[in-house]
Amino acid sequence: MCGIIGYTGTQDATQVVLAGLKNLEYRGYDSWGIATHPAIAITKRVGKVGEVASAELGRSCCAVGHTRWATHGGVTQANAHPHTDRSGSIVVVHNGIIENHERIREQLSHHAFASDTDTETIPHLIEHHMESGLGFEDAVRRTVRELEGSFAIVALHKDSPNMVCARQGSPLVIGIGDGEHFVASDVTAFIEHTNRVVFLEDGELAVINGTLEIEDFATGERKGVKEQTIDWSVEQAMKGNYDHFMLKEIFEQPETVAATLRGRINGNALPEIDQALLAGAERIVIVACGTSWHAGLVGKSMIEDLARVPVDVEYASEFRYRDPLIQDDTIIVPISQSGETADTLAALRLGKERGAKTISVCNVIGSTIARESDAVVYTRAGPEIGVASTKAFTSQLAVLAALALALGRAKGTLHDARYRQLTKALKAIPALITTILANAGEAKRLAQRYADRKNALYLGRGPNFPIALEGALKLKEVSYIHAEGYPAAEMKHGPIALIDKEMPTVFIAPKDATYAKVLGNIEEVKARGGKVVAVATEGDTQVAAKADDILFIPETDHLLVPFLAVVPLQLLAYHIAVLRHCDVDKPRNLAKSVTVE
Repeated sequence: MCGIIGYTGTQDATQVVLAGLKNLEYRGYDSWGIATHPAIAITKRVGKVGEVASAELGRSCCAVGHTRWATHGGVTQANAHPHTDRSGSIVVVHNGIIENHERIREQLSHHAFASDTDTETIPHLIEHHMESGLGFEDAVRRTVRELEGSFAIVALHKDSPNMVCARQGSPLVIGIGDGEHFVASDVTAFIEHTNRVVFLEDGELAVINGTLEIEDFATGERKGVKEQTIDWSVEQAMKGNYDHFMLKEIFEQPETVAATLRGRINGNALPEIDQALLAGAERIVIVACGTSWHAGLVGKSMIEDLARVPVDVEYASEFRYRDPLIQDDTIIVPISQSGETADTLAALRLGKERGAKTISVCNVIGSTIARESDAVVYTRAGPEIGVASTKAFTSQLAVLAALALALGRAKGTLHDARYRQLTKALKAIPALITTILANAGEAKRLAQRYADRKNALYLGRGPNFPIALEGALKLKEVSYIHAEGYPAAEMKHGPIALIDKEMPTVFIAPKDATYAKVLGNIEEVKARGGKVVAVATEGDTQVAAKADDILFIPETDHLLVPFLAVVPLQLLAYHIAVLRHCDVDKPRNLAKSVTVE
């Protein structure tokens, strides 16, 4: 959940690391710290990454840094990374959770620990092995073999020229420049310097000292350096003229949806997926968390409608802790923006162990989930910096729509006319989102009316029920207003008791097969004095006559309405959060990539 970065080269390492930490703050912002090398000097602060005078940090050619999202130990300067051994000679930054840290503390009971963190046990264990006669690099090798849990670490020793990195279950990527190397949790930390990268695999250790050497830390076997080129631009990782990354990413959705669909719905849908794999699928199990789970629910509607294949959508965190029924003809579809979500990765591995084939949907090339899947469809959304996911969601919908088309064709359930109708409608989605964004002022106006409310209810039916869930989640995430999403018909089974003049009810009410039923639900809320905000099809006078406020979306195929209905809800949540003076891009207690349980 934390962000780590290291640098060694000819630039001023402290300034490179400080800038990288600012780019990584979406991974955690409870506290931060930097350590320089070889003269070990550590600067730590509680709170977000701030400006620090160069004189305070000093100048060096090698440094490591960390921005923390607390898991073990409170938010204090002592618990901030980097952590050291007793002498201050060894420095470690860490992302993940060391599950056997208490046992290590007992093993090293004669050591005095300065923090409450699991991470501090790592440099102390390295120190312990060096005291037994091992050199620094061998002590790190021995240490990582003994760690249990998930970790990505960067370690330095004052007397060694080497930066040593290792990974097990948490992401770590190495950037290669001209006479310099970077190591970080995410490419965004150093994309302004280089786009040449090497993604470490689980169980790998890297030694950097002007050159890069990679090995299997369990066996010592040397591994090849598999360099890749990332096509993200520096501009993609910056805010541009927008006040917040979240707003920028909302407005990027026409471009990102188009990029996701490009080349994937002409002729055969999803040409990167083996048609025989799809034809043999008798059941789909989507595993995901949070916003990606909501995307999976929309995908269920599309796949079952077009391919007539049963789809289960599972919380990855629950799926992995029970005994799921998985047959050889099951396809597991993990959905993860980062490709590193711990629960989703574990669910993927469980599915593979049970004999299922896997097709992952993720945004980050070379991520763990992508590498461990039988097939992968990248969403092509570019870096998403705002913690509250927006463009990643609609890009995931685009992949799932293409998957539904591909499955329908492979299973013979989708006739040519319907296929052509849907591909035409999908190609129009980016332009339709653009028209919604052109009227973004309507959501801003409504935000002024509802920013002071304490609760909200979001209701939808069919493929729009997940949009009710997603709209409520966005409001909760960024504005801290309590909100719940429900199927509209379920309102009478409990939530209707909450209706009063103070709580707005947001209906997703397009003109589809359930339109008349949703109109009835709106009447039920109005009869009880409730305020109604409706997301409705352009030109709908019936809903306009009943609702207190309305946000219009263009007409499209009923299966594709979620692409459009979610956009005004994203905007509404954003503008309410701004009015409430919330930190939109970094909501409290949240981190972008949940790489630990």
